[in-house]
Amino acid sequence: MDVILLERIGKLGNMGEVVKVKDGYARNFLFPQHKALRATEANKAKFERDRTTLEAKSEERRKAAMGDSGKLEGKSFIILRQAGESGQLYGSVSTRDIAEIASTAGIPVSRNHVLLDTPIKTIGLYTVQIALHPELTVPVTLNVARSQDEADAQARGEVLTGPVSERAEALAAAEELFESEAAAEAATQEETEEK
Repeated sequence: MDVILLERIGKLGNMGEVVKVKDGYARNFLFPQHKALRATEANKAKFERDRTTLEAKSEERRKAAMGDSGKLEGKSFIILRQAGESGQLYGSVSTRDIAEIASTAGIPVSRNHVLLDTPIKTIGLYTVQIALHPELTVPVTLNVARSQDEADAQARGEVLTGPVSERAEALAAAEELFESEAAAEAATQEETEEK
């Protein structure tokens, strides 16, 4: 089915373009959301007549989104979930969860604004795009952890996934490295004091 887009839609086209889409996508998403019109001669004439109004509304929404993007850009949010020893979550973090936590920044974010290909199913740090406007996406960082202490450790760069034995070995190696560096510094300082 050919439709006229009433706003920019990612991976589909810009405002005013006539594009071919599947019938179900048009009937179930584009038409109910008022994002497109069926590409008939009458609708093409109607679009051209209303084009300036639609462009002005789109520009107004884009400017409002630009102002809101400053509040979200670069933000990091912590999501606490139960997970197994390997870091596998008991459930997942979905777009609804991300929208709720991002809304705490003072900007209303709906789950439709969150661009997430697959649900998050393991603990870790994730960068997620939030589309406040079809032409504006803002990256935010999600820190998915089992507890606040783990979230702080992940923020410092520690890896908390994988078998417990590997994490213990990595922690022991790191401690050994820091101890050897501290001993080397102490020896160097003693030498300089003796001179």
